[in-house]
Amino acid sequence: MPEICPNCGLPKEICACETMAKEEKIRVSTSERRFGKVTTVISGMSKGIELRKIAKELKTRLACGGTVKNGTIELQGNHRERVKKLLVKLGFPEDKIEVT
Repeated sequence: MPEICPNCGLPKEICACETMAKEEKIRVSTSERRFGKVTTVISGMSKGIELRKIAKELKTRLACGGTVKNGTIELQGNHRERVKKLLVKLGFPEDKIEVT
């Protein structure tokens, strides 16, 4: 018996949760933290996406630290343009990624 997706109720082989979740608007911005440190914040990803997995991939490719908090990914440093390119490589549509 195939595994069932807890989000959509379909079998895992034909589950479309990840694909539908990638169609939402993603916002990539920076914020300034204590002592003038800059942090890149990626927000707008839905709950159907494994944020920890994406954060780990971004941290590895960008050689930086980071975390997942309250549905957003925070990366140490200013990586706005590089994050957009990496998200496109991970399968997110380029027109749905807004860099501010």
